[in-house]
Amino acid sequence: MFKLSAIVIAKDEEKNIERCLSSMVNVIDDVVLIIDSSTTDKTYELAKKYHFVNCEIIEWKGFAKTKTYAVSKTQYDWVFWIDADEEITDELKKELIEFKKSSPSFDCYDVARRAYFLGKWIKHSGWYPGRIKRLFNKQKVSFDEKNVHEGLVVNGQVGHLQNDLNHYTDPNIYHYLNKLNNYTTLAAKDLHVQNKTAGLNDIILRPIFIFIKMFILRLGFLDGFHGFILAALSSFYVFTKYVKLWEMNKK
Repeated sequence: MFKLSAIVIAKDEEKNIERCLSSMVNVIDDVVLIIDSSTTDKTYELAKKYHFVNCEIIEWKGFAKTKTYAVSKTQYDWVFWIDADEEITDELKKELIEFKKSSPSFDCYDVARRAYFLGKWIKHSGWYPGRIKRLFNKQKVSFDEKNVHEGLVVNGQVGHLQNDLNHYTDPNIYHYLNKLNNYTTLAAKDLHVQNKTAGLNDIILRPIFIFIKMFILRLGFLDGFHGFILAALSSFYVFTKYVKLWEMNKK
């Protein structure tokens, strides 16, 4: 039986951090929690109550670089990446315990996420199962260098965990819009570095297509009013990202 490490990065997560860390008790053996030095709430104090958590406050390096740094601080080869607003379900917890007794067939495994938007589990709109690579051997797998929506670079096939991870994203519109402003800037910078340009088609047609894809093609209407709001805001996200890219190109 081998042991598991986990990495978490956090900024002003006092409302989420205990739920996240509590879900790792008796399954994760070593947690590295990296806290943005600009944090103003009690994230650090709450996290210190958990004996298996190694907390460190650092100056923000960006999502990918901060997570790469967190991985470098882990004790064990196998690492589970979890965000502060996520939670390991009881079913996934049992699966990870069994995983620790096994001989892994892959270097990386993905997991399905139940994303809760404005308090509701979004089962359609292209959000579920929304599988994402989260469990990996750090000797074989590393993070890419994207400014936002960073991910793991894997050579070869990816295995699948059978049970879900809960994701409590965007509890209110205020939170969503704050995140939107930050993420669209980072996403536009990624495109700008790649010498991408933004034309009228990107600014006008892409947002419309996103709404149609999420609300109609991916059955977002079955998520009710939440599905409509999510599709509309996602359309605005794309619009904002490309307007910011257009602005960067002008400069």
